[in-house]
Amino acid sequence: MQLEPSTLNTIKQWLNGNYDQETKAEIQSLVDKEAATELTDAFYRSLEFGTGGLRGIMGAGSNRINKYTIGTATQGLSNYLLKKYPGEKVKVAIAHDSRNNSDYFAKITADVFSANGIQVYFFPALRPTPELSFAVREYGCKSGVMLTASHNPKEYNGYKAYGADGGQFTSPDDQLVMDEVAKIASIDEVKFERIESNIQIIGEDLDQLYLDKITELSVSPEAIARQKDLKIVYSPIHGTGITLVPGALKQFGFTNLTLVEEQSTPDGNFPTVVYPNPEEKEALTLALKKAQDIDADLVLATDPDADRVGIAVKNNDGEFVLLNGNQTGSLLINYLLTAWEEKGKLDGDQYIVKTIVTTNLIEEIAKAKNVTYYNTLTGFKFIGQLITELQGKKTFIGGGEESYGYLIGELVRDKDAIISCAFIAEMTAFYKDKGSSLYNALLDMYVEYGLYKEELVSLTKKGKTGAEEIKAMMETFRNNTPQTLGGAKVKTLKDYELGVETDLSSGEKTKLDFPKSDVLQFITEDGSIISARPSGTEPKIKFYCSVNAPLADKTQFKAADAALGDKIKALMADLQA
Repeated sequence: MQLEPSTLNTIKQWLNGNYDQETKAEIQSLVDKEAATELTDAFYRSLEFGTGGLRGIMGAGSNRINKYTIGTATQGLSNYLLKKYPGEKVKVAIAHDSRNNSDYFAKITADVFSANGIQVYFFPALRPTPELSFAVREYGCKSGVMLTASHNPKEYNGYKAYGADGGQFTSPDDQLVMDEVAKIASIDEVKFERIESNIQIIGEDLDQLYLDKITELSVSPEAIARQKDLKIVYSPIHGTGITLVPGALKQFGFTNLTLVEEQSTPDGNFPTVVYPNPEEKEALTLALKKAQDIDADLVLATDPDADRVGIAVKNNDGEFVLLNGNQTGSLLINYLLTAWEEKGKLDGDQYIVKTIVTTNLIEEIAKAKNVTYYNTLTGFKFIGQLITELQGKKTFIGGGEESYGYLIGELVRDKDAIISCAFIAEMTAFYKDKGSSLYNALLDMYVEYGLYKEELVSLTKKGKTGAEEIKAMMETFRNNTPQTLGGAKVKTLKDYELGVETDLSSGEKTKLDFPKSDVLQFITEDGSIISARPSGTEPKIKFYCSVNAPLADKTQFKAADAALGDKIKALMADLQA
């Protein structure tokens, strides 16, 4: 059996080190079978603690999610917290989703924190990621940990680490935490001995407080009162949303909720779907069938840790159509600004936020309403960071990103599908109360501000050679910028790695005020944008395409939408030529 010497050495460390017999037996059986591929994948490196924490396949090994990699991450985070807050009583909050072993990994995390003298607020039963962010803020914690792998396949689990503001760590703290985790050279440095007195159980009281505070954010309660029997179908896709979404909808005043029973029981095997991802139509198959059966007004589906939501609405032909993240995000911002405006609440102190790869339609809406808008790098942690920076100076109305994550109000510092579900339902009631529908509100928005169409095109390049190919592609784009894309001249190149925006006709360069990130944006004279971004978590390079055109009237939507689809194909063909 041929293995790299470093991989072999790590295997020996695990077989001879202070690891439990069950783990050693799992490794030894792979050694006995001479399963070189599995052993290499499990041990060729240590699972990297990145800016968002850990994510990986569960199993024995240094490159797997298990008791020991979770323990090492928690010990590193403990060391960081104790250094950052010397002499203080450090508090953390811990929650977990419905994935297999999430509850076990949450317990291990609590054990290690408590063994380091850190006070733990612990959710013993599954809870959504945004409620963990809320708990960090409510209890004055310095950190929080969510055991989840979001919408990854069932074999995965993960560990999301949060800072004192309830948002995921940003620079420089993310690097400081990573450094502390990387410093741990042996499993013997990890304190696994639980100190019971350092652990406090939390749950239902906090649930109610969270729901009460969400309900206070409601902008159109009178529309809900008139449309309370709005037919809503909801699926938690076997995840944590079941704990709070029905309660949030009920507390907002909605009385006609139909659950997708087959997907309402939390189950880490996600038995009814291929991927528990509300971006995928397949994951909403059962919800859409239920919606057709009862002639619903709205379909909602949340991912396993309930930070993202997918929706479907009925079009004017009576068919249910899925809205993408850009469409839902634009509708939410348009609704919120319209409702705030109608109530006379817009006074110049409010703002909204989106990421640089999210539709510019949101910017156009904000400009029309004279509301300040901000762009951040991709990743909700940057939106959360901005909300914290502006807290007390300006009022955050809402924001989001194209990947189905939104937030309304300042209760948490992460995307929040509980709040989003409540407000998507409120928005549906608002338009129904005006004799319209969410689908017609979408078309009206396009007529008013222009039809924007976005698509994400991903190229997968696996392995070491794939990573090198992706790097080479980005270098080529940087050094040989395309002159035209989709028949239009490229006028601007934004390079977020170098922090420079270049006017390609004049050569004039201006500074981009963002942290460094390996993203390139090509902007054409007709307003098309292509953003090229290597994925940080998968062997992919992602191209975010955005095109737009005026829409004279609603009846022209399908033809105009198809034409923009063709334009995206032309843009991508030119870029890949």
